[in-house]
Amino acid sequence: MAQVASVRGPVDTAELGSTLMHEHVFVLSTEILENYGGDWWDEEARVTDGVEKLTALVERGITTIVDPTVIGLGRYIPRVQRINEQVPGLNIIVATGLYTFDELPHYFGYRGPGTLLEGPELLADLFISDIREGIADTGVKAAFLKCVVEEKGLTPGVERVARAVAATHRETGVPITVHTNAAHETGTIALDLFEAEGVDLTKVVLGHSGDSNDLDYLRRLMDRGATIGMDRFGLDMFNPTAERVATIAALAAAGYTDRMVLAHDAACYMDYFSGAAAQDLLNQAAPNWNYNHISDHVLPALRQAGVSDQDINAMLVDNPRRYFGG
Repeated sequence: MAQVASVRGPVDTAELGSTLMHEHVFVLSTEILENYGGDWWDEEARVTDGVEKLTALVERGITTIVDPTVIGLGRYIPRVQRINEQVPGLNIIVATGLYTFDELPHYFGYRGPGTLLEGPELLADLFISDIREGIADTGVKAAFLKCVVEEKGLTPGVERVARAVAATHRETGVPITVHTNAAHETGTIALDLFEAEGVDLTKVVLGHSGDSNDLDYLRRLMDRGATIGMDRFGLDMFNPTAERVATIAALAAAGYTDRMVLAHDAACYMDYFSGAAAQDLLNQAAPNWNYNHISDHVLPALRQAGVSDQDINAMLVDNPRRYFGG
């Protein structure tokens, strides 16, 4: 039986159960947190809050979240381990990769092929180590890769990360999730690069595709073998829930539920909105942007729109299991 690495160790893919394929535990700006977080960050309070929010998710029948928090998003595995220890009913699967819309951090920018000092590709070496040896000294192994192709497209930094991700996929076989910009159809750019790099496109999730209701664009992505992430439920400013549901229903009726996955792209805490005042404004602007929206509201709406329980099971259970080799 196939297994996948998680925060608490290997898990049989058959045991993943209902899975949200793009959720963060935390998204943090590490340097801001370390220098100025005292104004709004309490470690124990945030851990307690994280435990409560993820426990509520498990109580709704979700047993796995896939967390694409990588370098550039404040990934810190020991904090996630603390929370997962207190939510034993939840599998948290973590990623390796690098999140940038444009340039690389200087740590990577001056070393590697084509840089000032040349040398081997540090990015691929780091990604492979995270997958095979574990992230830093935590013992937690990454189970998938994450990169970005945003509105600016393949800037030199973005392209270098994507090619390092492709090389790591070829070396390790682990799947890939890409943050894309649906309005600019950058999923196509990502697939073109990965196809040229020899990536198995059936192992690629194109995140945030659900921001679009362009059925032709979405079908083109899936017809190439990729899975699309309908993964920003609750972010109605990008696409209202009712329209996201209608799009999924239309694609389900056309036979595409074997290539869609669901999520919110939510977090226990995201310091883009740090402090009580910003958190209140966020809750007013996006009151349903939380881990429970799909369970509480979206699944009933999908059923009402004619999506069968079998199709919902495909998006929540079968497709994530297959993505991780099950």
